Amino acid sequence: MSVQQTIEQKLKQEFETVHLVVENESHMHSVPPNSETHFKVTLVSETFEGQGRVKRHQAVYKVLADELAGPVHALALHVFTPGEWEQRGGVVASSPDCMGGSKNDPAVQA
Repeated sequence: MSVQQTIEQKLKQEFETVHLVVENESHMHSVPPNSETHFKVTLVSETFEGQGRVKRHQAVYKVLADELAGPVHALALHVFTPGEWEQRGGVVASSPDCMGGSKNDPAVQA
């Protein structure tokens, strides 16, 4: 099973998902081809009712602890209640282009 499939399965099992999209954005970063290191998760769930953003993120991090300790380097989370999702018109912002990380940071190269 791919890392992406594992993330999807775990989130579906843990949260009452109304909408779930897990996007592998590794190709947008300086990683080898076919990597599974950078993901964007859009998750809409009734579970998030009454929770702030930090609590929601912590809940997702807990479920994906093994992946975050292993192959996953970055996880962009967009987590909403059904009402919030409806207010947004079912849209999340596109991820920004990768800036190349430390290899383009002169302070790191010194």
